[in-house]
Amino acid sequence: MNPSQGEQGHGNIQRILDIELPLTVSFGSAKWSLKDILQLAPGTVLELDRTADDPVVLKVNNKVFARGEVVVVDGFYGIKIQQIDSPEDRIHSLGGE
Repeated sequence: MNPSQGEQGHGNIQRILDIELPLTVSFGSAKWSLKDILQLAPGTVLELDRTADDPVVLKVNNKVFARGEVVVVDGFYGIKIQQIDSPEDRIHSLGGE
């Protein structure tokens, strides 16, 4: 590969590194009927399928990417990453082989 090809390839990588993807942190889930959801009001407590000590799931583009724990930093919530899925697990979650 000549130097100009390497520089061009580097520029292409830089372009995709700037792409923004949705990032979601999942604390748990619950199934409710539409009737119950329509009756939600301020102060309603939703019971989730996880305990407070269970790890949270970090999803990128709606696919599980990592797991971690909730932390408080200067009064704000954050996630301390404890495990990042292997590339094989991430490919499998996309439906690949």
